[in-house]
Amino acid sequence: DLMEVMEERKSAISVRNVCINYRSLKASSIKQSMFSLRKVKQEVFQAVRNVSFEVPEGQILGITGKNGSGKSTMLRAIAGIFSADSGEIDLHGHSISLLSIGVGFKNELSGMLLGFSKEEIMEKMPEIIDFAGIGNFIDMPVRTYSSGMHSKLAFSITAILETEIMLIDEVLSVGDQKFRKKSYRKMKELISNRDRTVVIVSHNMNMLEDLCDQLMWMHDGEIVMYDKPEIVLPIYKDFMR
Repeated sequence: DLMEVMEERKSAISVRNVCINYRSLKASSIKQSMFSLRKVKQEVFQAVRNVSFEVPEGQILGITGKNGSGKSTMLRAIAGIFSADSGEIDLHGHSISLLSIGVGFKNELSGMLLGFSKEEIMEKMPEIIDFAGIGNFIDMPVRTYSSGMHSKLAFSITAILETEIMLIDEVLSVGDQKFRKKSYRKMKELISNRDRTVVIVSHNMNMLEDLCDQLMWMHDGEIVMYDKPEIVLPIYKDFMR
């Protein structure tokens, strides 16, 4: 039925010609600029170069590539933490959450809680605390948490407050073995809901093969391949040797 096919193809995320630049000051020129009135030279580094792709609703997209290839930058731009220097990112009105270690917990929390009312969060609180398994620590100031506890709480918030789009950044490498297994199971359960669109940034090839419908390989801020994991992974593994 043509209508069904049309419905099926609706995009959850459209990324069009996105460029993201970092500006860094040259070390020597900072020193010089303290003693001279000359303009400090800025180096522009292109983290993401003219990237375009579509993620249909209900699809699980993996993004991989060596460190510094622009994958986390791309994910954070989709989450709205970074803004693109040019191009556009359209989420077609879907609610979104980012599960990432190292965005800084404060931003991460507010980033994850975008679009949720206080009532919704409070209502889910017991479930979040229970899943995180951090017990009495929930009443302690967040600054007293270990990074493992941060990660558990962050994962639990994102997992329990379900959004239509979930962005996941290399998080399953945190916490103890038991929590990792639990979060992997939870993630599989969340992902298997066909209404949910998921983008996972990871180096873990087994996980990408296991979970993803499509795989995007980035290198130096550009897309090298975008295809089914079984097509991309052998070539990527060969490249990484």
